[in-house]
Amino acid sequence: MKVLLLTVGTTRAPLEEALAHHAPEGVVFLASQATLPVAAELIRDYAGSFRYHTLLLEDAENLLEAYQVALKALKKALEWEASAIVADLTGGTKPMTAGLVLALSGRGVVFSYVGGERRDPDTGRVLPGAERLRLLEDPTSRLGLREWGGFVRAWNGLNLGAALAELEALLQRPLSPSEERFYRALKGVTQGLMEWDRFRHGEARRLLREHLPVALAVAESWGHGSKVRVLKGLEEGLKALDRIVEARGKPTFTLLQDLLANAERRAELGRFDDALARLYRALELAAEADVHERLGFLLKDPKTWPEGFPEALRERILKPRGLMELLEAAFELDLAFGQRGSLAQRLFGEKNRLQALLAGRHESILAHGTRPVGEEDYRKLWDFIRHLDDRLVPLPPWPKF
Repeated sequence: MKVLLLTVGTTRAPLEEALAHHAPEGVVFLASQATLPVAAELIRDYAGSFRYHTLLLEDAENLLEAYQVALKALKKALEWEASAIVADLTGGTKPMTAGLVLALSGRGVVFSYVGGERRDPDTGRVLPGAERLRLLEDPTSRLGLREWGGFVRAWNGLNLGAALAELEALLQRPLSPSEERFYRALKGVTQGLMEWDRFRHGEARRLLREHLPVALAVAESWGHGSKVRVLKGLEEGLKALDRIVEARGKPTFTLLQDLLANAERRAELGRFDDALARLYRALELAAEADVHERLGFLLKDPKTWPEGFPEALRERILKPRGLMELLEAAFELDLAFGQRGSLAQRLFGEKNRLQALLAGRHESILAHGTRPVGEEDYRKLWDFIRHLDDRLVPLPPWPKF
C-alpha cells in the first residue's frame, strides 16, 4: 500500500490537497496538542478511504521529539508493509518539518509540499483553491549520502568487504565525471587494503600505487579535508609496503611490524584467537628477522647458511617441534657465532614467562584445545612483545574517517 506521513498544522486545506493528490491507503498523522482537532476532523471526513494512525507530540517545537516521532511514523508505515511512503511536510511547526526531514532522509521516502503563488497578504498562507502540490527529491539520495555513510562506517569498522559493496552501490548512481573517477579509484584503494590485510603485499602495492594517487588528486581538488587526510595517511604507509615487497619474502622487521599491525586489527574486531595466532608467529619471525639483520642469512634457508654453521642445529631449526625449540636453537646458534645479548637470546631467556603467556594460545580451539581466547590472553602477550625490543612495534594503523 501507499502510506502518507502527514504533519498536521492548523490549516486544513493543504492537508486535504495532499490527501487528494496522493490517494493513500494508509495515513499516519503527526499532530501536536493544538492541531489534534484538525487531524480528528480529517479522520472523521476521510477515514473511510484509508486506514490511519495518529502520533502526538507533547512539544511541537522540540526538534528531538519531532525526529523521534517521525521515526515512529516510519515504523508504523513499515508495519503496514508499505510499498511506497510519502512524507508531506506542509503542516506543523518548523521543528516538526525539520525533524521529519532529518529522520527520513536517505530512507527511500518521497517528500511532498503543498504551496502556491497566490497567498493572503496578511497571513502569508496560500489562498483556498490556489494550492499546488510539489514532489520533492530527497537530496541525500541524489548525492549518495546514505551509501557514503555506510562506506565510512564499514571502513572505520575494518569491514572492507562491506565498504566495497557501498562503493559498488555508489558507482551504480548517476555521477559526475569527477565523482565517477573518485569512487572508482577509492574502490581500487579498498581492494588494495583487502589484499594487504591478506598479506598479499605485491598485489596490494600494485593496486594502491595505481589508484591512491587518483583518489587523492580528486579529493584535493574537491577540498574534502577528511578524505585528503585519510588518503595522505595511506600514502605515507606505502613506504613500509614498498620495503616489504622489495625484501622479496625475507624476514625483515618491517614484515614483523606489519604482522603486529594485522594482529591489532584482528583484536580491534574482537577476533582474539586470530590475533593471538599472529602474535605466536610474530615471536618466531622476531628470531628470524634478528638473525637475518645481524648475521646476514636466512634462518630457515640452508642455501644461505655460511661456513661454520652448526649442522647439529639443522633439524631443530628447519623442523622444530615448537616455538621453544626454535628459540633454543637460535640461542645456541648465536653462541656458536659469538653473539651476545641478541633478541633471540633474550626471547629464550624469558622461556618460562613466555610459556605461561602462551598457555592461552595452546588451549585455543585454533591450536590444541577447545576454549576461546579472551582479550586478556592477547593483551598479556602483546605487552610482553612490545616491551622486549624497540623494533617490535606495529606499523601505524590505517587512518579512519
